[in-house]
Amino acid sequence: MVWPHGFNDLRDAAQRRLPRFLFDYVDGGSFAELAIARNVAAVRGVALRQRVLNDVSQSDLSTTLFGQQLAMPLMLAPVGMGGMLRRRGEIQAVRAAHANGVPAVLSTVTLCSAEEVAAATGLPFWFQLYVAKDRGFVMDLLAKVKALGCSTLFMTVDLPVPGPRWRDQRSGLSGPPGALGQWRRWKEILAHPAWTWDVGVHGRPHTLGNLVPIMNGKVRMADFLRWSGQNFDPAVSWKDLELIRDHWDGALVLKGIMDPQDARRVADIGADGLVVSNHGGRQLDGSLGTAEALPGIVEAVGDRLTVLADGGVRNGLDILRMLALGAKGVMIGRPWAFALAAGGEEAVSRMLAQMALELRAGLALTGCARAQDAGPHLLAGPPAWPPR
Repeated sequence: MVWPHGFNDLRDAAQRRLPRFLFDYVDGGSFAELAIARNVAAVRGVALRQRVLNDVSQSDLSTTLFGQQLAMPLMLAPVGMGGMLRRRGEIQAVRAAHANGVPAVLSTVTLCSAEEVAAATGLPFWFQLYVAKDRGFVMDLLAKVKALGCSTLFMTVDLPVPGPRWRDQRSGLSGPPGALGQWRRWKEILAHPAWTWDVGVHGRPHTLGNLVPIMNGKVRMADFLRWSGQNFDPAVSWKDLELIRDHWDGALVLKGIMDPQDARRVADIGADGLVVSNHGGRQLDGSLGTAEALPGIVEAVGDRLTVLADGGVRNGLDILRMLALGAKGVMIGRPWAFALAAGGEEAVSRMLAQMALELRAGLALTGCARAQDAGPHLLAGPPAWPPR
């Protein structure tokens, strides 16, 4: 077997292994999925200056974010239901991230609860929060992850309602209801015996561990999709962010910021950072690519907040492109999800090591020795972005 190299290889391997409804869940986006393509195109449209005869022998990828030393300015973004991609998948991802010196951000909607991850790994992690209508549950969840030693909270703010994801409808994950949807899922499960044995049989329980206290025992995927439509709160406002800030004394990062005006309000509430993100193209399909939005947000608040970015990052050179646009760190979602599906913890670890190699090479070829020194001076000129 030839080990997968690069994003497309991992995506292909994941597609072969996963039932269609799970592959499409990771791979797809909302509406016509234009924002996914725009994210990738925007990152790839950033040209870097090739510089020579600079001493880059003392290469250093490390950085510090929110008080934690990182081996490189990268972190695993929260991916819902990651435990359906590989047996107890979130545990494997946290181990791989730690082995490569980068943080993993656990989603609220993981199969493995925060307690299970902490008990199984003994490793630190960061946490992502969705604000449910039941604010008491939200406060209890914050207290729980704080007690487990979580130091940094990512609050997702771009999901007042779920964006329509038609691929999930066609695959049977979220529709059609009843026997037809179940038949589509079972047909795919039976067609993928390796996944069925690893996750379907031995990866139980198939529950969303962090939501058990609020879902009255109904914690299957179909129940989650129904619950999320009813409980993600479209009434969430800036006042709620102030409430979270009052109840969380660790680092607070808002994920899903695409507008400089919103970024300035994030700074005003006393947050520590933000993530320039359009939810991986899974929400507003008509949004800018995140690389397009990033420079304006850095200009607006870069001296007040730590600005991170995600969306369209497929390799280590893409990380460098985001750093050149002003990001202090980069989050990846689909790359680690596909790696996990393709080969578990080992594949995630290999993917991260390869990204580090690519980032190191990119830095050297732009005449830059340290990742912390990357910035707009590495840009060759105005990015070749899609027309606005």
